[in-house]
Order: sequence, then C-alpha cells, then structure tokens
Amino acid sequence: MSGREKGPLTEPMYYVLMSFLGREMCGTEISEFVEQKTGGRVRLGPGTLYTLLAKFQEEGLIAETSVDGRKRIYQITDKGRTAFREELARLRTCVDDGEEAFL
Repeated sequence: MSGREKGPLTEPMYYVLMSFLGREMCGTEISEFVEQKTGGRVRLGPGTLYTLLAKFQEEGLIAETSVDGRKRIYQITDKGRTAFREELARLRTCVDDGEEAFL
C-alpha cells in the first residue's frame, strides 16, 4: 500500500504529518508543534497550514475527527502513516547517498 502517489513531501508537509504521530491536533497545535520541533526554522502561516490540511484530507492522509465552532481536530490515517514512513525512508537514503559522496 503506497502512502502518497504525488511525489515527495515538502518540508512543511513532512512536519505537519509528523505532528499527528503522537495524537490528534487542531491547526494551532500543529503550528506550535512544527515551530518547536524545528526550532523556528519552519513556520506555518494559516494559508499554508490550512491548504496542506485540505490537501491531506483530500488524499486520505488525515481525517477530521471533531468540530467545535471554528476549531477542527484532525488525526493521521493509516495511509498517512505509510506516506510518512515512505518519506522518512526516502530522506534517509538521501542522507546516506550524501555521506557516501564524501568517502
């Protein structure tokens, strides 16, 4: 089962999917997780974040679990976990290739 057929994840995409590995989250919690995890290197504006969330929902990588007014809670799906694992493996291969180039 392939996680994502539309190519590699961008860095913001990667960290947004990573944010769901521990628990369900809303948009504000996702932004805080990404900023904290990356030491502020990756910051998600609302436009970027909610565009990614809509895309991930459309692709079946995440699912909305509840809505309370404007607050929406999302969780990662099995397909999303697979996509994250595949991207992690791809990135590890890239790092290995880069390290080998220095030998």
